[in-house]
Amino acid sequence: MAIYECKKCAVEEFVPRRFRLHFGAKARCPKCGTYRIVRLKAPDHIDPMFTGFFNLLERLSGGRLYHCRFCRIQFYDRRKLAAEAADEQTAPETAAPNGARSDA
Repeated sequence: MAIYECKKCAVEEFVPRRFRLHFGAKARCPKCGTYRIVRLKAPDHIDPMFTGFFNLLERLSGGRLYHCRFCRIQFYDRRKLAAEAADEQTAPETAAPNGARSDA
């Protein structure tokens, strides 16, 4: 399905299975692997629901409903969107300690 190459040592890793998309820190489309997905409030009756064992596990474990713009599928995932995860990582770094302003 994909070939990844390390930028430092140029070692290639082959990833032939889609189930690897369910592991990681950020939510991804289980079909194409993109991070460009949106959260849905309710199931859409036009686009199909992605079926499979991992989708069932995600739904039962309290996952939220997401939609892939490219594959036009709906799926459940317990992880956060890539944009939300990036915001959480940068928020503590930008805040000054004890609420003090950093104006000069």
